[in-house]
Amino acid sequence: MLRPGAVLAVLYVSKPLDARMRPLEIYRRLSEDVDCLSFSTPIDCVYNPLNYAWEAHELYVKRYCGTPREVLLVGMNPGPWGMTQTGVPFGNVGIVRDWLGIVAPIGRPPREHPKRPVLGFDCPRSEVSGARLWGWARERFQTPQRFFAQFYVHSYCPLCFMEQSGRNFTPDKLPAPQRGPLFHACDEALRRLVAYLKPQYLVGIGNFAESRLRAAFPDPPGVVGRIPHPSPASPAANRNWTKSTERALRELGIPLRN
Repeated sequence: MLRPGAVLAVLYVSKPLDARMRPLEIYRRLSEDVDCLSFSTPIDCVYNPLNYAWEAHELYVKRYCGTPREVLLVGMNPGPWGMTQTGVPFGNVGIVRDWLGIVAPIGRPPREHPKRPVLGFDCPRSEVSGARLWGWARERFQTPQRFFAQFYVHSYCPLCFMEQSGRNFTPDKLPAPQRGPLFHACDEALRRLVAYLKPQYLVGIGNFAESRLRAAFPDPPGVVGRIPHPSPASPAANRNWTKSTERALRELGIPLRN
């Protein structure tokens, strides 16, 4: 767990927004910024895969984060069986390894919950949200190169939070004094990434991500919208997520090129 009692106001002093920052610099700075923060009960463990899974994340960024990108897809934060294991947003182990072609050594967080071990690419569990998102990309575009010629997938918050029971805790539920500095760091990273990628469409994967896009960009540089979140906890996602997602993309004006 990150240090209890750490200063929570530090990140309100903004660092200069440099549109020339490249993606790896953006993610390194984001990782450093969120590592300065602390979180209290009911949070028991905090994982930062931008630290212990950096090698895999670096491969993802180097291989797929080119410029420009027509569509930026933004998720909420890592799930316990996805990016937490692979360092890739929505990173279902099988698809990251076999379709994205990314395999790298994965370390361990400083404090690990016994019910949520980080096993990296040996993790036997499947990230359902990631299987849906990347499974759709694979079926629609056939190759990663075709998908990433139009899209890039970014996780708004890089941290995974767990309660003492091992239950997942999402960042929108954090109390305001802890949520504020975290969202400030994540907003700045998002703005830097948008300045680099210059997307025409900024699309939240779910309501939370859309709300953060609108908060970070009061005067957005492109069309802002959302697609349904692929989580199995969402009844809508369990009623043909692919069809709903493609309809939402078309309503935003996004052509699906394959």
